[in-house]
Parts: sequence; structure tokens; C-alpha cells
Amino acid sequence: MTPVARAAAGAPTGPTGPKPPPAVSPLTHLETLEAEAAHIFREVAGEFDRSTLLFSGGKDSIVMLHVALKAFAPAPLPFPLLHVDTGHNFPEVLAYRDRIVARHDLRLDVASVQSYIDDGTLRERPDGTRNPLQTLPLLDAIRDGRFGAVFGGGRRDEEKARAKERVFSLRDQFGAWDPRRQRPELWQLYNGQHEPGEHVRVFPLSNWTELDVWQYIEHEGIELPEIYFAHRRKVFRRDGMWLAPGDWGGPRDREELCERQVRYRTVGDMSCTGAVDSSAATVQEVITEIAASRVTERGASRADDRLSEAAMEDRKREGYF
Repeated sequence: MTPVARAAAGAPTGPTGPKPPPAVSPLTHLETLEAEAAHIFREVAGEFDRSTLLFSGGKDSIVMLHVALKAFAPAPLPFPLLHVDTGHNFPEVLAYRDRIVARHDLRLDVASVQSYIDDGTLRERPDGTRNPLQTLPLLDAIRDGRFGAVFGGGRRDEEKARAKERVFSLRDQFGAWDPRRQRPELWQLYNGQHEPGEHVRVFPLSNWTELDVWQYIEHEGIELPEIYFAHRRKVFRRDGMWLAPGDWGGPRDREELCERQVRYRTVGDMSCTGAVDSSAATVQEVITEIAASRVTERGASRADDRLSEAAMEDRKREGYF
């Protein structure tokens, strides 16, 4: 284009020519993970009539809820929360759960393991743990709510059975997971089709790691239950883990209580969730501690995963989270 033509077209006539468009800053690692999770939430909202989000008050479900609220803001959350309450939950976590539900005006459905024990449907286990007893109340709540999709906070780095699971994980009419029925998920295309009676478990945080979760918590300034940080607590030793005493049956026999400075890396039923010795009292200190750790959070603190080599996979085949 000649200078005259450029001037007639309104373009700059200097030697540099038209200015290039401003560069678009690439997403950071955390922004990419958040965008992927938000996309999954919106995909489910558009594809399923009824869905629910499993919310225990643990850090993964807290982050999952935080992303979901951002994904649909300023609109309200288009699905309720569901908590399977074992009756042996940490009081601090239940208080946090109720506080968050009230703060965001959310609907919370609670499936109570204790009610199933009271009416004789379930029986207490000899070891006192109720974690495996959550499956039936969970499946009944999914059936009664007619939920086609159920969001869970599972991550692939947690445990090898989790690593096999897709983002959209098909469950049969009994809630069972069959790895042979999992579908390919190329180019973030998710297939939510299922037969009547079946449902899909959806894991928006599948590609996150424990370190990612904590870095996101720091970046977003997310509030957590205080038991995730170092505090003094009475505990006793069982099978190499520090467990908290409670009505569930601990301590027993020669197990002695002692007071230690501990924190929890993961939160579940008190009977199977162990504390770890720690001085990490802030999010940044927790991040530093995790970065140096060579043991996964479930490997370090979940007794229910130690029942057998394939404990998690066996429970998932029965309909567990």
C-alpha cells in the first residue's frame, strides 16, 4: 500500500505501520485448572437435569464449591449440596459446613449413617469405623434425589484407583464403578449419557494435586476448618497413626492418650482419619510442608485405605465415592 493510500485508509504512515494487537497473557497453572473445573461444572449444568455436589467440609470439597460458585456467579448455585454424615465427624468440620451453607444460602441435604444404624438397616463394624457404611445412605440419597450427576472432590494423585477414573465416571444401577465401562475423554469432550437408574460421578478436580489445592487456597484466600493447621490435640497411636478419641471406640486396651501438636491432611470419619505431626500453622507453611513430603495424604492419614492393597477400588466397585 502506498503512503497516499495508507493515509486515505486512515492507517499510520510511519515506518512501523499498524500497531499489533496487545498480547494476551497466558493463563497461569492455577487459572488453567480453575478454568477446566469451571467448564466441567457448566457442562454438567447444561447436560443434566438434576445434579448435586458432595460436600463434607474437607478441603477438596471446599475448593470444589468455591470454583462452582465462581463458575455460575452472579447466579445462584444451580444444584444442592449433599453430605453423608457418619455421626463420627469432627465437630470443627461440621461447624464449618453449616457456616458456609448459611453464608451462601445453599441447600444442604444430609444422609445420616446413624439413622440407618438406628433402624437396623446397617450394623456397626467391630473396628468402630463407619466410613464403609456411607455407601448405602449415599446411593439412597442419589436415588431419592433422582440425581443424574454427582460431583465429587476425588483427585487422580490421591490413590491408584482414583488415577483410573475419568472425569465423567459412569456408575451402574447399583452405584458400582467398572473401569472397563469408562469412556474416552478426548479434547475435553464428556459423555454423560446413561441408562435409567444409572448415574455419573463427576470429578472437576481430577487433574489437581494436593499441592495445587493448597496453592489455590492461598491464591483465593479460602477459609478452612482449623484442624487443617497445627494445633494441640489429645491423640493415641494405632497402626502407626495418631487417631483422635471419641464415641466410636478409641482408645482401647493399652492405647494411651497423649497431647501432641498435629494437623490433618485429609478429613473424614474420626475413626479412620489420622493426624500428622506438624508445626505448619499457616497456608504457606502447609504448602512448604507438602512440597517436601514424599507420602500421599491418604497414605499418611487414612486407615480405611490400609485394609487391603485394593481397598479403595473394592469400595468404589460397591458404590463408594
